[in-house]
Amino acid sequence: MPTPAASTRFPRLTVALTAVTATLTLALAVTGCAGTDAAPAGSPSAARSAPVLPDRVEPIAAPAQPVLPVTVPSADGKQVTVTSADRVIPLTGSLNEIVQTLGLGRQVVARDITATFEQASALPVVTRGHEVSAESVLSLRPTLVLAETTTGPAEAVQQIRDAGVPVLVVAPAKALEDVPKRIDAVAAALGVKEAGAQLNQRTAERIAAARKGVPAASAKKPRVAFLYLRGTASVYLLGGSDSGAGSLLEAAGAVDTGKESGLGKDFTPITSEALAAAAPDVILVMTKGLDSVGGVDGLVRIPGVAQTPAGLDRRVVSVDDGVLLGYGPRTDQVLSSLVTQLYGKGA
Repeated sequence: MPTPAASTRFPRLTVALTAVTATLTLALAVTGCAGTDAAPAGSPSAARSAPVLPDRVEPIAAPAQPVLPVTVPSADGKQVTVTSADRVIPLTGSLNEIVQTLGLGRQVVARDITATFEQASALPVVTRGHEVSAESVLSLRPTLVLAETTTGPAEAVQQIRDAGVPVLVVAPAKALEDVPKRIDAVAAALGVKEAGAQLNQRTAERIAAARKGVPAASAKKPRVAFLYLRGTASVYLLGGSDSGAGSLLEAAGAVDTGKESGLGKDFTPITSEALAAAAPDVILVMTKGLDSVGGVDGLVRIPGVAQTPAGLDRRVVSVDDGVLLGYGPRTDQVLSSLVTQLYGKGA
């Protein structure tokens, strides 16, 4: 499958691809982000990349020891009993990030392909492409597997369950309000509810601090279109109301033009007509996606992009694939990056 399983949403995130529509999982592979300072909103410039973010998670100061066994509800309607958190396998980058940030990184014994941050990068990969390999998972003798409703194939997840391994399924994230829910779900399954509450408090405080950088409501809101790009696979999609980016853009004081122009799906193939209707001042992309089309020069060659205000001014904002739609403990970094790039450091 040419599109990444994401994870956020990073991402991560899921976009369904059928002939001309796509399914994309929100926890996308992380790549480094080249950084330059942003100019104030509305001023012409080339691509604005966020200041380089360290590709690592920050565990909470005093993680608790798991109190087990526990029985917790799974997003697929099952009740899951966890008796040990000694060998945990999260099947998305976002879930891996949560476990690591709760301070239980030593118990994580594998990763999926989207978990590329520093603490997880050396772990064995248990996916083929972006699909779970049940055999690879089971060979590592996990005591708990964490998945999302978009994790697949379903047969592989069921095979893991049939082998007697507890599998907790977590609903994917689409908005800021999903952040504490996901942290709570993972913390409860690991038997570290207090650590989850501590992490939620820290995350909420950091998100609130990031929002303080947004200019006053009286300022003109930048109009932003979120484009999902994979040039090597000729995949060019415009984010709609269910892309997962809308909540972040609104928190950054921007208008999600795909949502505003009535695109009700997650992603729609880019057309000149759709871009003309969106009329963005700024284009938001994932860093790896921008690289895949040859940077800003390649982006403006996509039909319709050059005719938008954003294309004319070459106003492009990029955020690392692995964190943009992840809605996890690093969401404040994503929001700060967006604010900095949209308004400049002095905003």
